[in-house]
Amino acid sequence: MNRLAKETSPYLLQHAQNPVDWFPWGKEALDKAKAENKPILVSIGYSACHWCHVMEHECFEKEEVAELMNRYFVNIKVDREERPDVDAVYMDAVQAMGVHGGWPLNVFLMPDGKPFYGGTYFPKANWLKLLQAVNTGFTNSQAELQKSAEGFTQNMLFKDSVKYGLEPESQIFTKEDLKIIASKLASTFDDVWGGFERSPKFPMPSIWAFLLRYVHETKDEKVLNHVKLTLNRMAIGGIYDQLGGGFARYSVDGEWFCPHFEKMMYDNGQLVSLYSEAYSLTGEALYKEVVYETIDWLKREMTSEEGGFYSALDADSEGVEGKYYVWTKDEIEAILGDEAEAFCENYQVTEQGNWEHGVNILWKYEPTLNERFKGQIAKLNTIRNTRIRPGLDDKILCSWNALMLKGLVDAYRVFDDENFLTLAVQNAHFIKDKFFAGEQLMHSYKNGETKIQGFLEDYATLIDAYLNLYQATFDETWLHYSEKLTLYAFQNFWDEEDELFFFTDKNAEELIARKKEIFDNVVPSSNSIMARNLYTLGLILEREDFLSLSKLMLSKMKNLLLKNVDYLTNWACLATQMVSKTPEIAIVGKEFLTFRKQFDQQFFPNKVLSGTATISKLPLLENRSAKEGETLVFVCYDKTCQLPVKTVEEAWEQIDK
Repeated sequence: MNRLAKETSPYLLQHAQNPVDWFPWGKEALDKAKAENKPILVSIGYSACHWCHVMEHECFEKEEVAELMNRYFVNIKVDREERPDVDAVYMDAVQAMGVHGGWPLNVFLMPDGKPFYGGTYFPKANWLKLLQAVNTGFTNSQAELQKSAEGFTQNMLFKDSVKYGLEPESQIFTKEDLKIIASKLASTFDDVWGGFERSPKFPMPSIWAFLLRYVHETKDEKVLNHVKLTLNRMAIGGIYDQLGGGFARYSVDGEWFCPHFEKMMYDNGQLVSLYSEAYSLTGEALYKEVVYETIDWLKREMTSEEGGFYSALDADSEGVEGKYYVWTKDEIEAILGDEAEAFCENYQVTEQGNWEHGVNILWKYEPTLNERFKGQIAKLNTIRNTRIRPGLDDKILCSWNALMLKGLVDAYRVFDDENFLTLAVQNAHFIKDKFFAGEQLMHSYKNGETKIQGFLEDYATLIDAYLNLYQATFDETWLHYSEKLTLYAFQNFWDEEDELFFFTDKNAEELIARKKEIFDNVVPSSNSIMARNLYTLGLILEREDFLSLSKLMLSKMKNLLLKNVDYLTNWACLATQMVSKTPEIAIVGKEFLTFRKQFDQQFFPNKVLSGTATISKLPLLENRSAKEGETLVFVCYDKTCQLPVKTVEEAWEQIDK
């Protein structure tokens, strides 16, 4: 056992019996490198990463490989999910070297922590050659390598506003701007399989969330049809677990057929939100089924006894990718008997197998409901549950829990299912009880222990989730936590010069560069989430400082948005709110929660809600009351309210005008 045996990260523990003398990231390893003048190897991955497992088996478990690594290097293993700050710094460096990033990420550093070479997966023979070559280079040309490392580090220190030309532009967004943004996305739509004309295909929830908002604003039927095509194809594809619910991380092909089988909490939280929203706009029964099945999976497989949500399920079981999820036709026929033929036809199961090695991935020709095969699915699940399960990454991350918390609240607001709210409130309290350390957040929890200071993603996603929970329940506890976390983030993450938020707390460990996260990816950037939070909080609390900051941040992104929106779609969601004024809806009276439910029965994302049964000191509710037995709705814009009305229908009429 090496030093990693004392860690809690499942990924680090996977390497605890390697002959490599691994260190976790920390002072001990960094000091050793300086003291012994040795280069550092930082190897970064995560527990559900298939190619991380492959490289471990091929390289890190082998004595001859470990011997070279231990002789020449100080070796550090990093769980990218625990330390996204370390991952961001060295991923940026490797991409600056002209290498396409990915995991495992293997980066060679000078003793001072500055990177000079890196790459991703290496098979054993290549890895052995590389170790020898790096050692030779370090031994014979240390000064040149140091100069190179200084250059890569300097590149990371450029202000983002300089690097990307982020200059505040007009804060006014028009429908024409939205059309420009949407047309750039539409130019590479895959009109047959949905998504975009590329593979692999990632769900990218913020893209479709933006396009739903664009459709709401412009009534563009062509775009709506493409969003529906995409969500349908994903829901019937192999990327979705047709038997157990939940989505895999991505599809390796362009048809959403063959998944990279790991299931991540961050994907599924956002996709619960997306499919709930899409249902409220379209009423498609398939979307409701996806939400319910995914939440069933969450409760059944991913929720701790304390109410936290685990991080991920591995792609592999018994050392084979996808083995838990795939079937031969013979297996299905033996289990289902006479019912097998219709099932196999619907889920495209063939005698020779529709995937590799004669096995089948379950996927459907067309958007039929799994409910139609409920009995057969139950029988297959009974057998599947006896198989050796994929590994569970049971660490609990604040930010990923917040994404699923928001998903649960979105599902509750759309489907009015109290079970969703119960699970959401349980998780909201779990986060409050486990992740708060005074005024600040922690990032990771396992075995009763929280560790690692929170990153901006933890603050941004939790503020968003708590804001959503407030608007679903009108429990002001969650609103006050959102405000407190926002103030802490502003005091400890804000960069006055760049007018954006740093990713790390000013009190956190100092790395060679202090990064910002501005581009939306599979998870939206923490800066774009914060900009949206500031807008919503600014409206509910009537805080002009928050509103001004939100508009300033968005205006800095406007030029980029109009040129290339692919990785800026959560910013684009905020832009849709700037095109039309946002109604601030205040509900007062004993039926305040019933009225809220009625407001949420239709897709109208550009609104904020406040409510109380009696009295409240919140700005939108202050000095507003209703007679006993009566409920009133006040529709307000820019601190000006229209006459109160007694029904939701009348309020919609005011909004429509």
